[in-house]
Amino acid sequence: MIVGIVGCGAIANTIVNEISEDGIEIKYFYDRDIERAENLAQIANGIAVIKLEDMIKKVDLVVEAASPMALKGIAVPILEKGVDLMVMSVGALMDKEFRDNVHKVAQENKAKVYAPSGAIVGLDGIKAASIGKITQASLTTRKAPKSLGREVEEEEILFEGKASEAVEKFPVNINVAASLSIACNMDIDVKIIVDPKVDRNVHEVVVKGDFGEFRTSSENYPFAANPKTSMLAAFSAIKLLKSFNECFSVGT
Repeated sequence: MIVGIVGCGAIANTIVNEISEDGIEIKYFYDRDIERAENLAQIANGIAVIKLEDMIKKVDLVVEAASPMALKGIAVPILEKGVDLMVMSVGALMDKEFRDNVHKVAQENKAKVYAPSGAIVGLDGIKAASIGKITQASLTTRKAPKSLGREVEEEEILFEGKASEAVEKFPVNINVAASLSIACNMDIDVKIIVDPKVDRNVHEVVVKGDFGEFRTSSENYPFAANPKTSMLAAFSAIKLLKSFNECFSVGT
């Protein structure tokens, strides 16, 4: 499998440094900042491209690790060529019209779209629970001020509402809300708290339904270079990439 990466920031760097699997070659790199693409290509002994089209022609899978806006610009052109796509900016998929179009184009061109579990735990349980009826789902996210671009001395509720609203107001901070909503097939309840007492990205999930009820909590270390992003998000992408080579799978 030949892989290309769009967006050469913290997640892309972690993927490159962790993937050494036989059969997976991370070879092409694209970023609006060509210098970032060139630097990462040099580390990976790969190739930086100036145009996305130069990558699409030569890869089996593109990993999007850029931004929701970037995803909306590249998803359809990639899928139209029958190339698989791994999405990190899941928040963009809360736009139902865009999500439906992505699904349609992927289906028509026999391409697949993958969304790693990201910075939360419990998505496997939610996918299983969705076979029955999910009646309630909520996410409470607590982050340090610097990851949200704020300066506060006491904790403050920045947002309380639906996931669809949250991803519009915090597009690069709240992909987990989109992942949960899509897995639950509902617009989940979201609360975002800025808290100067925390130094991790904290996500608490509550889900209720026909199956019963579960609660999960994760306290993730953010990247030093990009505190908006949790290291677990990158690790989930790496694990998904490695799973393509595995003949034994555990989990839903």
